[in-house]
Parts: sequence; structure tokens; C-alpha cells
Amino acid sequence: MNRFSENITPFPDEYSLQKNQLARLCGSTQLFRDRYMILRILGRGGFGITFLARNARLPGSPLCVIKQLCPKTTSTKSWDKACQRFGQEAKTLAQLGSHSQVPMLLDYFEKNGEFYLVQEYVRGCTLAREVRRNGVKTEAEVKLFLREILPILQYIHQNRVIHRDIKPQNLLRCEDDQRLVMIDFGAVKEKLVDIEEDSGYKTATTNFVGTMGFAPPEQFALRPVYASDIYAVGVTCLYLLTGKGPLDFEHDTSTGEISWQKEVNISDHFARILGKMVKFSLDDRFKTVDDVIKALNLEKNLPNLSNCLTTKPLRTFQPQPEPTPPTPTYISPTAKTAIAIREWKAKLNNKQLHRQLNSYLTSV
Repeated sequence: MNRFSENITPFPDEYSLQKNQLARLCGSTQLFRDRYMILRILGRGGFGITFLARNARLPGSPLCVIKQLCPKTTSTKSWDKACQRFGQEAKTLAQLGSHSQVPMLLDYFEKNGEFYLVQEYVRGCTLAREVRRNGVKTEAEVKLFLREILPILQYIHQNRVIHRDIKPQNLLRCEDDQRLVMIDFGAVKEKLVDIEEDSGYKTATTNFVGTMGFAPPEQFALRPVYASDIYAVGVTCLYLLTGKGPLDFEHDTSTGEISWQKEVNISDHFARILGKMVKFSLDDRFKTVDDVIKALNLEKNLPNLSNCLTTKPLRTFQPQPEPTPPTPTYISPTAKTAIAIREWKAKLNNKQLHRQLNSYLTSV
């Protein structure tokens, strides 16, 4: 079973890994750039390698993540364009890092024809590993996940950035405070692979950035939009509910869409929300994060709305009989006299108050 859906780009071969400078420094006391102690490899992909390191020049030698990106350039012109784009996208990542749920960019530089990003290390567990350890999540837990991730995505889109690679492996639950953190943005990678577009060819298989199954059709066609990230979040929800990656589901042969409805046990309204998030067609999918949030809020208010609706038929009017007048209570002559005296005193007091009031008004 393919639970995580591999990236379309292949891993570097062992030969290229043996020639990699940082890979050779793993576990060594020799420092990279006179400050970074390389500990181990965190991950590899067609765009480069990610390392766990320590900054030996700072007090306490804090952990950090070094991402080595390997652009495939064939000319001086494309290299100059790669440098320019790398600088632009790195600055964008630095701006995004001001959010507590996006890793902070600590440094970026170019060395020996390769680009490096140094980011804050977030100690935690990915949602993919969380599901493997603890099992699938309930509808309530997935709704809570959406209320956590959607504001992060809203912030990213407000900064005109498309993540391009949202999936359970790129979402971390921070060990210290349990906050959800979004990692491994595909924006820089896409800008770097696009540098060969002037060479006369540009194909989806060579330039696609993202993960098969989590990326919608328009992203595979190299035209990602904000709604592409919404699709990836929707597919991530399906993984949390079922433990299945998108390639593990059956697919509708006519539309190509994931046939997931029979795999989950959720309310009809939430099913409609998820269904609209993972629509292949952009016309049928949620356009913005705000639209998804509004749909979730509407569902939250459904019990209150249903209480305001009349669901029972109106009853036919039945005339009620005239009430029987109460039987008069017996009052003794002494009680009647006492009642009459109290009423007379009350009238007398009222007359005295009226005379005093008139006298006051005349004198004013």
C-alpha cells in the first residue's frame, strides 16, 4: 500500500550522494562554512538534500535545518536567472517565517553552484507518523485540524505564496507546545526548475513540483493557484480519516476524482465540504480559504438554525370553551367595612397629594 505517495522526481543516486560535501561531513567535527556541524540527513529528493545541523558559533549550538537545492542549469544565463529567483524566493520565505507556525529562515547563500537555505529546526512529529502511531482520526479531530491549518494557509496566501506541497509529511506537530507547523515550501523549488523554460521545452514530468495524488490537475499542468493548496489540504483530511494516501483509493474512471465517500463515516454536511475541497475542476472547488472557513462555520451553526425551523405541521385550530367564572368567596361584614375604610383613606390621600402638587405648581 502506498501510504505517502512519492514525489515524481527521483532520489539522488548513491554515487552523487557520496560526492556531496555535506553528506561526507555527517558525524564529523569539521564545520561547514566555519559554523555548521552536520549531524545527519533528514530527507532526499530530486531537488536536493535536507540535513540536520548545529550552529556551533551560537551559544548552546542550537539545532537547525540546512536545505541544499541543486538547480539543473546548462548556461550562464540560466544560472544568473536561478540566482536572482533564489534570492527573491528566499526573502519571501524570510517574510513568511515571522509566523509562529512557519519555520523561521535563518540564512541563505550560494556555494559551489548550489543553493542553501538554513531554517529553524522544529522538534516534533509529522501527521503521517502520528497516524501510523495512533491510528486514524475522528471527524471532530479532522475538523479541529482544519481550524488549525486554514489560518496558516490564509496567511501564506495573503502573502501571495502557494505552498505547492501540502501533505501529512510536511505538517509537524511541535513537541514543545503542540502547535501545527507547515514545512518544506515548494515555491523556491518551482522557481529554480523553471529556469530552463527558455531552452525551448518545458514538460510536466521534468518541472512538476509537488507530490502525486496531493497535487490537483492544474498543478501537474504547471499552473498552480491558491485553490491547489486547498485541494492538498482536502486530500490530507482524507488521509487523516482513513490512513490511506490518495493513490490507495479507487478513482472515478470518468472524472479521475478520488472515490473516497464509502471509506469514511462522517456527517453529510462535512462530506459536502470535503467533496468540494477535492474537486478536480477549479470551477467546482473552493476558490479561497475564506470560503472553506465560512462553510465550516455554517456547519457549526446548523443545530441553532434547525431549531429555528418549523418541522412539525401546524395544528388545526380548535375553539376553546368559555372558562367557568370562579365561585364568589364569602366576605364577612367586618371585612367589608375594613376594605371600605382602606379604599376611602387611599382616595383621601390622593386628593391631598393633588392639592399639594397644584399649590407647588402655582407658586413656581
